[in-house]
Amino acid sequence: MTTGFAGAADAGETLVIAADEDVVRVRQHVRTVAVKVKLSLVDQTKLVTAASELARNTLVYGGGGKAEVTVVDNGRRRGVRIVFSDQGPGIADLDLALTDGYTTGGGMGLGLSGSRRLVDEFDIETAVGEGTRITVTKWSR
Repeated sequence: MTTGFAGAADAGETLVIAADEDVVRVRQHVRTVAVKVKLSLVDQTKLVTAASELARNTLVYGGGGKAEVTVVDNGRRRGVRIVFSDQGPGIADLDLALTDGYTTGGGMGLGLSGSRRLVDEFDIETAVGEGTRITVTKWSR
């Protein structure tokens, strides 16, 4: 799942995810940064949707955590990188968790797999008992 990243990153902002209103705040901040780097409206929507899903997962399954939103530049184009991290229980079966329709919470089971399809780069690190770190990047076209 790891994709390489080469390029510079602007100092970003770290947002705490501890309550439902924090998920909304993450979504709003991601939209603001996506507009700043001139993502198309479609790409803004894709990134905000992925960020919303991953922030919700951080809260619900990870017990809360943080989102670090950063503007990145690879020398050809700019983008937005978001790192979601928690110190929750981790994901025991990552392949299963990334399968469409798999859920442990009664939802539609499209959070991780759907988010992966909405962004250009998706990386996930997880360890049972230690937590999860998901990094996503969306590049301008």
